[in-house]
Amino acid sequence: MKTRYVLDLSERAVGGRLDLDRLATLEDEAVIAELVQVKGIGRWTAEMFLIFALGRLDVLPVDDLGFRAAVKQQYGFDELPTADQLRTLGECWVPYRTVATWYLWRSLGNMPRGASWQAM
Repeated sequence: MKTRYVLDLSERAVGGRLDLDRLATLEDEAVIAELVQVKGIGRWTAEMFLIFALGRLDVLPVDDLGFRAAVKQQYGFDELPTADQLRTLGECWVPYRTVATWYLWRSLGNMPRGASWQAM
């Protein structure tokens, strides 16, 4: 399956149906809309692209399990928070929801070996 996903992405990029250079000029939701048309890319993957490839500072990945677990731990939720709960909580972090997400991810203390906080 992953091979098919990479082929679909490659065919779209080479064929001009997905202009990767243009993505950096689009609003976040427009980038997501473009990327989710590629087989194997969902909203979460598109949000990670926004954060790590495009350096967008106001992305709130409400479907990310690590983010949800960190919010549960840091804010004392009994269960993993819902997407709606995260959106409400995240309103106070605008326009730096990505930065808040980085801190919350880091609060879990499970950085990959060799990774540095400064790289995030």
